[in-house]
Amino acid sequence: MHGAHTFLLALTVVLGVAAVTTVLFQRLRQPVVLGYILAGLIVGPYVPVPLVADREIVQTLSELGVILLMFALGLEFSLRKLVQVGPTAGVTAVVQSSIMVWLGFVAGRAFGWTVLESVFAGAIVAMSSTTIIAKAFDDLKVRGPLRDLVVGVLLVEDLFAILFMAVLTAVATGAGVSPGELGATLGRLGAFLAVLLGGGMLLVPRAVRYVRRRGSAETLLVASLGLCFGFAWLALAAGYSVALGAFIAGSLVAESGEAHAVEELIRPVRDLFAAIFFVSVGMLIDPALVARHWVAVVVFIGLVVVGKSAAVGLGAFLTGNGVRTSVQTGMSLAQIGEFSFILAALGTSLGATREFLYPVAVAVSAVTTLTTPWLIQASGPAATWIDRKLPSRLQTLLSLYGSWLEQLRSAPDRHTLGTRLRAVIRALLVDAVAVVGITIGASVGAPRATRRIAEALGAGPETARWTLFAAATLLAAPFLVGLVRNGRRLGLALASTALPEGAAGRPDLAAAPRRALLAVVQLAATLAVLLPVLAVTQPFLPGVPGVAVLLAVLGVLGIGFWRSAAELQGHVRAGAQVIVEALARQASGGDAGGAHPPEAEAPGPRDGLERIRAMFPGIGEPTPVRLREGSPGAGHSLSELGVRGRTGATVLAISRAGASVMVPTAAEVLRAGDVLVLAGAHEAVDAARELLGAERFSPAHLDAPEDRVG
Repeated sequence: MHGAHTFLLALTVVLGVAAVTTVLFQRLRQPVVLGYILAGLIVGPYVPVPLVADREIVQTLSELGVILLMFALGLEFSLRKLVQVGPTAGVTAVVQSSIMVWLGFVAGRAFGWTVLESVFAGAIVAMSSTTIIAKAFDDLKVRGPLRDLVVGVLLVEDLFAILFMAVLTAVATGAGVSPGELGATLGRLGAFLAVLLGGGMLLVPRAVRYVRRRGSAETLLVASLGLCFGFAWLALAAGYSVALGAFIAGSLVAESGEAHAVEELIRPVRDLFAAIFFVSVGMLIDPALVARHWVAVVVFIGLVVVGKSAAVGLGAFLTGNGVRTSVQTGMSLAQIGEFSFILAALGTSLGATREFLYPVAVAVSAVTTLTTPWLIQASGPAATWIDRKLPSRLQTLLSLYGSWLEQLRSAPDRHTLGTRLRAVIRALLVDAVAVVGITIGASVGAPRATRRIAEALGAGPETARWTLFAAATLLAAPFLVGLVRNGRRLGLALASTALPEGAAGRPDLAAAPRRALLAVVQLAATLAVLLPVLAVTQPFLPGVPGVAVLLAVLGVLGIGFWRSAAELQGHVRAGAQVIVEALARQASGGDAGGAHPPEAEAPGPRDGLERIRAMFPGIGEPTPVRLREGSPGAGHSLSELGVRGRTGATVLAISRAGASVMVPTAAEVLRAGDVLVLAGAHEAVDAARELLGAERFSPAHLDAPEDRVG
C-alpha cells in the first residue's frame, strides 16, 4: 500500500502543479510545454519549494509519454511518406550531424576536456529531440512538408544515435572499432528493421482493419495501444530505443487507412503522459550545477541553437528545399533531448567522461526546450529576413534551384541516370574511406612509424614527424582530388539530365543555368562527403589541418559557384527583358521596339511564352499573372509581401503601363493591373499566385484591348 500511496502522491503533485502552470502560460499566450518544464522545476528536488514528486515514478511515467508521442507521430508518417523524404532527410541529417559532432569536439577541447570527453560532447549536441519537437509541432499546429522533412531528419538522427552508442561504447571500453564490428552493428540494425517492417506490413494493417470493422472504439483503442507498447518492447529487447519501436508501430497502423480514427482515440492518453514527460525534464534542472558550469552551458546552448539551425538549414537547402523550408527546418531542430541524456549517462557509466558532462547536457536540453517553441514561431519571419538580405544573384539561383530539381525528377532518362549516379557515389565513398583510413592509420601508428623513420634517416623526432605527415598527405592527396572530381562528375550527370545541351552546331542556350546547377551539386556533394570525413578524423588530427583542407576546397568551389551565379543572373535578366517585350508586343499588336535577340521576333498569341521558354531554358516555366483591383499584393512592396521567402518563387519581370521592370528589387511596389512574370517550381508559382491574389494571364487576355499593357 505504501508504494501505491507514493505513486498516487507523485501523480497528484505533478498533475496539480502542471495544471496551474499551463493555465498561466495559456493566459500569457505562451507554449504550454514551457509551463510543464516550469512545473518540473517546482516539483523537482533542487528548488526549495515544499512540493516534491518522486523522481523515479515520474521518470517511469515519462517513458510512456515518449512512447505515445512517437506512436502518434508515426500515425501521421506512413512508410510511403518515409520513403519519399528518406534521401532528402538522410543527406540533411548527415550534414548536420557531421558539423555538430565537429563543433562539439572543438568546443570540448577548447575547455581543456579530454579527447574522449570532447567526442562524447560532439555526439551529445548532434542529437535533436523527437519528443520535444513533436509536442511543439502539435501545440503550434505545424503540418505539411515542413513537418514531414523534420520528422524524417529526426528518424535518421535516431538511427545515428544507435550507431553512436555502439561505437562510443567500444571506444570507451578500449575494445576499439574495427570495420567488421561496425559492419556487424549496421547489419544487426538493418536486419531488425527489415524483420519489424516486413512482418509488421503483413500483419498490422490487416489486424487494425479487422478490429475497426468488428470491434468498438474501445476495442480499437486497446488494440492500437497494445501494438504501440508491443513494438516499443521489441525494440528495447533488441537493444534499441522504445521511441524507434513506437514510431514504427504508428507507421504500420497508418498503412491500414485508420490512422485518423486511432489518433483521435489516443490523443487524451498521449497528452496526459506527454505532459508528465516534460515535467520530468524540468525536474532534472539543478540550478546550482548550471551556475557552476555556466560558461560551458552558455557555449553549448549557442552551439546548439546557432550551429544546428545553420547546419540543418544548409543540409535541407542542398537537398532541394527552398530558403523558407530550410530555415524553418533548421530552427525547428535547434535543441537536444532524450538521446543526448542517454549518451551523457553512457559516458559517465563507462568512466569515459567526468560527472560534469551529464548536468551540462541536461541544462542545455532544458534551455533549448524552452527556446524551441519560440524558434519555431520565429522561423517564418527569420526566413523572410534572410532571403531579403541575400545578394541578388544568390536569390535568383536559390529561386530557380527548385525548378531545376523538378525538371530532373521529370526527366525521361532518369532511370539510366540512376545507374550512373550509383557508380559515382560508390567512387565518392571509396575516396572518403581511403582518406579516413590513411588519416587514422597515420595517427595511430605515428609513434612506431616516427621511430622507424628517425632510425632510417638518422634524423631527429621532429623531422621524422614532419616526414610522416608529408608521406600521409601525399598518400591521401589522390583520394582528395578524387573526391572533388567525383563531385564534379555527379554534378555533370545531374545538370546535363535536368538541362540537356541543344543539337550540335546550335548555340547552347542552357549553358549558364547548367553551370550554376553543376556548381551547386558539386558543392553539395563535396560538403556531404568531406564533412563526415572531418568529423571522424578530427580527434586524430593535431591542430586544424583537416579544417584547412576543407576550407581550401570549399574556397575554390565557392569561387566557381559565385561566378556561375553571376552568369545565371545575366541569363535571367536577358530572359526577363525578352518576356517584357513579348508581353508589350502582344498587347499592342505590333513591334514594341527596342533591342532584342533575333530569335525573339514576334512570338504571337498562339505560342505565347513557349518560344521564350525554349530560348531561355533553366528559368523554369515563366508564368504571367495579373494583379486585380483589390488584390492583397497591390500597394505593397515585394519585400513586405516576402514572395520569394514565403513561396520560393521569384518575380522575373513586371509589365505595367508606362514603365516595365526586369528582375525587380525587393523595394519594388506592386500596383493593381501589373502583369508579373513568376518563375520557379510549379508548387512555388502556385503559392506565389495565391499569396498575391493574382489571376493567371493567358495569351487570350493579351489581345483584349482592355487588358493592354505597354
